[in-house]
Amino acid sequence: QVQLVESGGGLVQAGGSLRLSCAASGRTLKTYDMGWFRQAPEKERVFVARVNWSGRTIYYADSVKGRFTISRDNARSTVYLQMDSLKPEDTAVYYCNYLKLDGNPLDAWGQGTLVTVSS
Repeated sequence: QVQLVESGGGLVQAGGSLRLSCAASGRTLKTYDMGWFRQAPEKERVFVARVNWSGRTIYYADSVKGRFTISRDNARSTVYLQMDSLKPEDTAVYYCNYLKLDGNPLDAWGQGTLVTVSS
């Protein structure tokens, strides 16, 4: 059974930083690409960043490029999202997930972690 537990969210002022963690279980992490997604109030969940199984191939949404850094520790079954230079528009619930071969996330989601950026 897939289990995804996100943590590290909180309230931060614009320009600040947060580091999110995602503890993943139920699948062998090192065989999957992993992604971070976010859902702002009243909006759909959208892609933020992805990292391939080895950590060497990374993609970011244009809105976070240059400010966010995704990484992974396969030995710890954990994926991270370092968020710097945060903006109020980054306010959202952040989720991680395994990515299927077609690049889409699994249907199972964790509870997410709320990031609130004040202006």
